[in-house]
Amino acid sequence: MKMLNQVKITFASRSVNEGFARAALAAFLVQLDPTVPQLADLKTAVSEAVTNCIVHAYPDGIGPVTLTAALYEGGVVRITVTDRGVGITDVDKAMQPMYTTGDPEERAGLGFAVMQSFMDKVRVSSRPGRGTRVTLTKRLDARR
Repeated sequence: MKMLNQVKITFASRSVNEGFARAALAAFLVQLDPTVPQLADLKTAVSEAVTNCIVHAYPDGIGPVTLTAALYEGGVVRITVTDRGVGITDVDKAMQPMYTTGDPEERAGLGFAVMQSFMDKVRVSSRPGRGTRVTLTKRLDARR
């Protein structure tokens, strides 16, 4: 599968940057002429991935979050969100609905479930103390 275009941005894990990540992704994806629902799905999944970095990766401070979006032939979009934070000790457990390492009064533990509901594929790799990479893949059907 041939890559057609790519963008990479790094920003601080501050909550205000979640909106920036969504907007930057939307601006990049405009070249595919996505439908409003397609764009909303992608923005929602990225919002969840970035929010996970903000809330969980750097619990005692601020660190870098990197968003990479790549476009491939056939309307395939691959987005990676990476951090160099605390990492996830048990990825399978973390991906279970309702599981959270945050305050259960404030967090529903549905971030990965939301990502999976909007994307064709969600892959998570993590190393404790080294960080986490979430890869989101979706094929956008051409407009009719």
